[in-house]
Amino acid sequence: MKKSIIKDKSFAFSLTVIELYKLLQSKKEFVISKQILRSGRTSIGANINEALAAESRADFVHKMAISSKEARETLYWLELLEKSQFIVYDYTKYIADCTELVKILTSIVKTTKNSKLKTNN
Repeated sequence: MKKSIIKDKSFAFSLTVIELYKLLQSKKEFVISKQILRSGRTSIGANINEALAAESRADFVHKMAISSKEARETLYWLELLEKSQFIVYDYTKYIADCTELVKILTSIVKTTKNSKLKTNN
């Protein structure tokens, strides 16, 4: 099976999100921690895995676009935690990793859409 950089990066990010979730839970932060766990751990990677088994190019783009949206949502929650300092912690690494995922996923979606347009002309 061909190695997938985005699959590996999203899996590694999911593991770090689990660590952050546990930390936030231990500090009695239950709402945002669950939002981050849902969007960052389960949705990004799950949709990437579905995209890699897509039945068509349109299905692939759709699943990757969902992953991109979920990564953006996760980034929102991380930035909210950082700016509010509701739980004082250094979120820099999480934000950097999530930002990288957003950029990669956005690039994948744009590139795939553009290559489809070129093949149709």
